[in-house]
Amino acid sequence: MRSLAATSALAKVTQEEVRPAAAVSDDANMLQFFREQSGSIYHLCGSCAMGSDERHSVVDSDLHVHGVTNLRVVDASVFPNITSGNINAPTMMVAEKAAHLILKAAQDAEPIQ
Repeated sequence: MRSLAATSALAKVTQEEVRPAAAVSDDANMLQFFREQSGSIYHLCGSCAMGSDERHSVVDSDLHVHGVTNLRVVDASVFPNITSGNINAPTMMVAEKAAHLILKAAQDAEPIQ
């Protein structure tokens, strides 16, 4: 980017490099700067795959974590793909579905004596 900004066409319209400026002068430090300062416009999702095969998924169709009693994942991590739009509404739908599943399980449970 610095080489590109230094071309005569861009140098005419560029006043100064704001960040990281002189604080970063070599490739290793530039890479470190980007690792520390960069981010994504996407909300995190898809890290807890849903499926029936415990070897290839984290939760089942009722959002229970495979092999763990009384634990569900109720967030965007159960999505199979990154949502192309705002992730808020789909996440709320997962939460609402989970609420129904949890209430049904509580109704079906044996009373505590």
